[in-house]
This record gives sequence, C-alpha cells and structure tokens, in this order.
Amino acid sequence: MINRVVLIGRLTRDVELRYTQSGVAVGSFSLAVNRNFTNANGDREADFINAVIWRKAAENFANFTGKGALVAIEGRLQTRNYENNLGQRVYVTEVVVDNFSLLESKAESEKRRAENGSGQDFGNADSFANTNQNSNQQSGSHLGTNPFGTTDNSEIDISDDDLPF
Repeated sequence: MINRVVLIGRLTRDVELRYTQSGVAVGSFSLAVNRNFTNANGDREADFINAVIWRKAAENFANFTGKGALVAIEGRLQTRNYENNLGQRVYVTEVVVDNFSLLESKAESEKRRAENGSGQDFGNADSFANTNQNSNQQSGSHLGTNPFGTTDNSEIDISDDDLPF
C-alpha cells in the first residue's frame, strides 16, 4: 500500500511550534496549494491543507519559514479524531511531514516580508506573498482551529507511546 503526499504551496500562517510533556517538538501549519485550473471568473482557487511536523525538523521548519513562505512538503496523509471540550467528536485529516524544502531564497523571503501588503486576499496560494505578516486573521473556520484540542499555550498531553514513530 502507498500513502505519499507531495505538496508545494505557501504557508497561511506562521508555524505553531509546541512541545509535548516529554519535550518532543511538534509544529502545525496550513499550506495553501493552488489548483491547476481557474474558476468561471478566471481566478485560480486554492486548497488549504493542514500539516504537522515533528522533532528537530519541526524546530528547523518553524525557524526558517513564516507566513507566506513558498515550501514543498513530503509526507503521508493521516486521519485522527478526538473529543473536544464540548464533548463533540472532531475529525482531523492532515499531512504528517517527513521532509520539506524551502523554495525561495533568504533574499526573496526578506523582500516578501518587507513588501507585505494590507490586503487579505486568500483566493490563491500566490496571494500569501503579499499578506500582512502581523495579521492573525484567518479565512475559513478550519484554519483557526487547534488540532490538539487546547485553547491556551499549554503543553500537549501526548506520551511517546502515542507517537507514530
């Protein structure tokens, strides 16, 4: 059986880096990936795909990327569910990242950050190059949700036995 995912897109927000109780780094983020076709208005739409990255790779990814960064990720698709604070069952589908590549130079990244615009156009992945770096607003209800079920910056209650590796 094969479960491989390769995506190229732009980060919709900075990587949310956290640590488990045992000190394992975990980063979660969302990637905007353009579709290969345009809609009836001639605009290119994008899919917003959630991803998670673990250990040292998570720390490196969080340190060298930011909102709007063009990246390639490789990993596997995973589904899981949990019960939130309201007792509702929440289902999550995400890419578990094994490998990543930064697809823009440091100079391009700094230029993008310096030229950030004030418009919040979330219509396609390329528009993230000109979004406001300080804005925490998200488009779509799924982007602001916490896949780990906590609402504060507390540690995640995961033991090493729960990790997929």
